[in-house]
Amino acid sequence: MSPEKHKTLLFKDRVCAWAHKLNVEATSIIVRPMRTKWASCSTAGRLTFDASVPDLPNDLQDYVIVHELLHFQVPNHGPLWKSLMRAHIGDFEELDKRLKGKIAS
Repeated sequence: MSPEKHKTLLFKDRVCAWAHKLNVEATSIIVRPMRTKWASCSTAGRLTFDASVPDLPNDLQDYVIVHELLHFQVPNHGPLWKSLMRAHIGDFEELDKRLKGKIAS
């Protein structure tokens, strides 16, 4: 198995672990190049992550993963979503700033 494929499998395991912790079900996890986003989710339970996310530091990976998984429960970035992000990630605003300093694919 190539190192890239191994890294992607480890990342998908990380997503599954967070999904279990948050009690949400992802029907599929896709890692592929995305032009303008780090990730997206669908109402059908599909998660798509930019191919560069597995290369991010673990705390930024967790931020992107939890951000998307919480949208299965809260479809916006309102007070409830922010409260849940804070409960699971802590200072998610700081992580968001760090992530914005990087460029997706």
